[in-house]
Amino acid sequence: MGLNFKKWLVEKLGGTAEQTRIVDIDWQEFFGLMDNAYIREVAFWTCVNKIANALSKCEFKTYLGHKPVKKAEYYLWNVEPNRNQNASAFLTKLIGNLYLKNEALIVEANGQIFVADDFQKTTYAMYDYQFSGVTVDNFTFEKIFYQSEVMYFQLNSVDMKNLVNLLYSSYNDLMQYAANAYKKSRGSRGVLDIDAQAQAEDDFSDTLRELMSNYFKKFFESENAVLPLYDGYKYTELQSKTYSSESTRDIKALADDIFDFTARAFSFPPSLAKGDVQDTGKATDELLTFCIDPLARMLEKEINRKRNGLAGILAGNYLRIDTTAVKHIDIFDIATPVDKLISSGVFTINDILHMIGESKIEEEWADQHFITKNYSTIQELLESLNADPREGGEKK
Repeated sequence: MGLNFKKWLVEKLGGTAEQTRIVDIDWQEFFGLMDNAYIREVAFWTCVNKIANALSKCEFKTYLGHKPVKKAEYYLWNVEPNRNQNASAFLTKLIGNLYLKNEALIVEANGQIFVADDFQKTTYAMYDYQFSGVTVDNFTFEKIFYQSEVMYFQLNSVDMKNLVNLLYSSYNDLMQYAANAYKKSRGSRGVLDIDAQAQAEDDFSDTLRELMSNYFKKFFESENAVLPLYDGYKYTELQSKTYSSESTRDIKALADDIFDFTARAFSFPPSLAKGDVQDTGKATDELLTFCIDPLARMLEKEINRKRNGLAGILAGNYLRIDTTAVKHIDIFDIATPVDKLISSGVFTINDILHMIGESKIEEEWADQHFITKNYSTIQELLESLNADPREGGEKK
């Protein structure tokens, strides 16, 4: 384990290559940084995986002439983007790259779409961006892709992950201080009295060194031990181990801060990142409003402009990402709202069944719109309104 690994760790924590050449890290500090880096990575991937899992629950709806259809494009985004990935694995990789690198690239080959693992981007103000060295798994495309041929996504104008890493650098010392305070609170302390006769011995220095480096060391490290002492030596323990709960709370609070900063940087509710179960419903609403919905809109806009273009959009051909399935639905909790949605004539019974993930009813009446007044159809209501109550015929 040498300089290369230290260089990797410093860069992982937000440092630069130049800093790795001019900063020397001792091993105690080095392993402290490793622990801190693990917490950061856990916080980061906890948020990213939950975002990817939420997006994988969404349905990518495809429309032709403003009417929903399920054909090859629907299958591509919802079932099998390519022969080696299903839709969930594909989206997980896409979101992971997007949050890790602040950008992601999708290329098409042989009727399949792939998330690039690596690529080099050349930007131009008035011409298409160019993407070279596009690599998927262990295969690198020889061709140069142009912006019009790919789907290129950029999460933020500024790489938030690097900014968060720089923010964390100020927490390194605090984490180390809290860890050291915890260790110190669990340590043993005492006083070693040595009388004048023992200090006058010729081998006093060697005896003291042996006692401190061997006997006391083993005594403090062992769960059960007896401390042998020479004549003229007396050890008195000052206090027992305190097992300070405050120090452990300090460590947990600092770790929670890392989760908070990571979650807030990506508009992710901190309570969901830390696994809190209180007010989960409100946190999920916040996740949808400020994270999943904007992310879905960004993805679908890039997909639509590249897969459908101006002519397709004007003709009513487009893709829409439906995020309503992200939130878990208990049919008993929504019984009253469902009744209102149907009785108001806004949704059909099959519309509601589709929203809650149930199979549609293959009956004509299930696709009809109903409105209040004994749940008559709108057509029946109109006919009754047009009827003459005196003659039983139509109004003049």
